[in-house]
Amino acid sequence: MRFTPPQLAARLEQFPAVRRYWVAYSGGCDSHVLLHALAALRSRLAGVTLCALHVNHELHPQASAWSAHCQAVCDALEVPLTQISVDARGVKGESPEAAARAARYRAFAGILEKDDGLLLAHHRDDQAETLLLQLLRGGGPRGLAGMPQWRKFAAGWLGRPLLAFSRQSLCDYARAEGLQWIDDPSNFDTEFDRNYLRQTILPMLRQRWPSVGATLARAAGHQAEAAALLTQVAERDWQRCRGESRDTLRITPFMRLLKAERQNLLRYWINDINGLQVPDSRRLTRIQTELIPAAADAQPSIRWPGGEVRRYAGQLYLLRAAPNASSGPLVWDLKQTLPLHNGQQLLMKRKTGQGLKASLSGAPNLTIRFRQGGERCRPAGRGHRHRLKKLMQEWQVPPWQRDSVPLLYVGEEIAAVVGYCVCEPYQAEADEEGVVLFTD
Repeated sequence: MRFTPPQLAARLEQFPAVRRYWVAYSGGCDSHVLLHALAALRSRLAGVTLCALHVNHELHPQASAWSAHCQAVCDALEVPLTQISVDARGVKGESPEAAARAARYRAFAGILEKDDGLLLAHHRDDQAETLLLQLLRGGGPRGLAGMPQWRKFAAGWLGRPLLAFSRQSLCDYARAEGLQWIDDPSNFDTEFDRNYLRQTILPMLRQRWPSVGATLARAAGHQAEAAALLTQVAERDWQRCRGESRDTLRITPFMRLLKAERQNLLRYWINDINGLQVPDSRRLTRIQTELIPAAADAQPSIRWPGGEVRRYAGQLYLLRAAPNASSGPLVWDLKQTLPLHNGQQLLMKRKTGQGLKASLSGAPNLTIRFRQGGERCRPAGRGHRHRLKKLMQEWQVPPWQRDSVPLLYVGEEIAAVVGYCVCEPYQAEADEEGVVLFTD
């Protein structure tokens, strides 16, 4: 299919309405074509502001020159350009490609506002490369579905209006319009998997099957349909198995499902519902064959980079990270939000007859601590002191969460176990102003 601005306009009609388009502009041929064609369509974008965004990864000696080039192009097109510099260095074990992509998408997310659309210049050949990469990595239907035309992203959405066009058709347009673009040398480094496919494998495939790009893109579309059906099945099963919160699943109905349904539900629960990276199939299977049937007094867990699944009291629990409790007391005045060492915040709201006596606010001897072992407290209405360990078992607090439950002390006495009880003599009377504590 030949690329033209009217063809682009027809693709944009399939996307959600916006008040502003952001074009992710690298300075390369593909993003230059997208930006140039959108500028040509400006009169048809009634009420829509066109902007460009350039992310400087600061990884190449010519990065500053590339930024200057992008500014000059945008000035000529009369498109406002926002430039953001990022730290694209990855952590140990992370590929340079993945680190740069993560930094880039963080920058994208930080700039998008409600009713903004971010447009990326991925095309049909990029889609073919993505499918082959996923296939070689053993990806399932979701991975083999490649890149969607658009999806919700940050406060707005992210779209790829060029997926129907080949790289060659975009290059033909660029040359016909006399566009000048940047060729990043790293795009030709075949040490990177995607570049190896692009420079070596796909040219050989085209010699035998000239329409391989279109064929693979069509196959990705079939996989996208299959993935959508699997998502519907997973949503149905999640409704049947969901626990007390989004990060729990009830084991009994879960184990009634077929193995394939359980695998599908786990992926949906971990990624779609809770936004964590899905572990490999081996770990998903171990959740069912090792974690669930483990001895009743065991505390089994299945971990992977990005998450962990545990079992307790008939439910599976999904954890983002191990609790990181404070090693020392935190002074608090009961008047403002208190950040905790485990990433949570301690908050309060005033309610008559509930929670702590409001008269405690501002007292000089209030501290927040965490369980060390051996604590005792006297919950209001219980009449005598109990070991905190026994109380937490009674409240069915999962063992791995117990050391991260905030404890409010008045001097050396526990006044409240946040989220679970207020202790005598600190409970607000029925007609007395109280302070209810909770974490977020």
